[in-house]
Amino acid sequence: MLFVGSFVRAALGSRAISEDLAEHLAASGWSTTLTSRSSARWWRPVDMAFTIARARNRYDVAVVDVYSGAAFRWAEMTARLLRGVGKPYVTTLHGGSLPVLAAREPRRFRRLVARAAAVTAPSRYLLELATRVRPDATLLPNPIEPSAYPFRLRSSPSPRLVWLRAFHEQYNPTLAPRVAAALVERHPDIALTMIGPDKDGSEQRVRAVAARLGVAHRVALPGSVDKHDVPRAIAAGDVFLNTTNVDNSPVSVIEAMACGLCVVSTNVGGIPFLLEHETDALLVPPNDPRAMADAVHRVLTDAALAGRLSANARAKAERFGWAEVLPRWEQLLRRLATERVAHA
Repeated sequence: MLFVGSFVRAALGSRAISEDLAEHLAASGWSTTLTSRSSARWWRPVDMAFTIARARNRYDVAVVDVYSGAAFRWAEMTARLLRGVGKPYVTTLHGGSLPVLAAREPRRFRRLVARAAAVTAPSRYLLELATRVRPDATLLPNPIEPSAYPFRLRSSPSPRLVWLRAFHEQYNPTLAPRVAAALVERHPDIALTMIGPDKDGSEQRVRAVAARLGVAHRVALPGSVDKHDVPRAIAAGDVFLNTTNVDNSPVSVIEAMACGLCVVSTNVGGIPFLLEHETDALLVPPNDPRAMADAVHRVLTDAALAGRLSANARAKAERFGWAEVLPRWEQLLRRLATERVAHA
């Protein structure tokens, strides 16, 4: 198997889903190669091209991550090269901005998706997009290992808020300290921990907003944590904030659900396909600190609501386990490899 995408996030405290998939496949006996791990953005597509060509005798099928922006151009280049060396490939759609790209440049999106041997999407949100071009697209969720996440029922949650994401403008991290500031009067012991690598200077903007609103001493910014430490870091809180303006099916939210945190999220992109309002999360409009603060206040003052959200969140997260998802990936990849041999 060859995995093509941007695999540099591990050094920043996070990992791409395809990295986890490659690791689980390798543990099941598959031979896997990943490209690219180059930290130099300009070199990454060159590394991808070299690996596709030089390693062509080491893989039968490729999995290509598809995001918007520059990554979409890399995926297009990768697809052309893979067709050139006669290798079937799976395009696996990621990123909440893909529908925008598909609407803006429908021919490019259609061409990339239509020519793949198979297409997967991690959410019903992106699956609906994919099936407009490929009715045979497959839903394969972003998986976790539920047993790695300690569950505690939050029937009486404390005002300990957790945020976990890369600090990037599209995830709107400055909303989190604004929410904390809006809660101080009602919950004087409010505390917020924001975990993740800084991608575009957003962490400094968070610090500035927190200082301006007088909550800097309530906001902890420990930076990135190792992937293996994520369950412990999340479980230290009771309410999880997802502040994003653009989203698909974020693993961080699924991880928080697995720990039993009460999730309060913006209602954008693929989020309503993942979370059910009033059942396993509370959903609010984007970039609205008052609405999000009011939702957090509800969780903190309504034990029945908090307990229901916590228990249902864990139950849903268990459906995202590797034990459920990995066999479906293996079935798909074996079929493509077998078809390639049959047509050789």
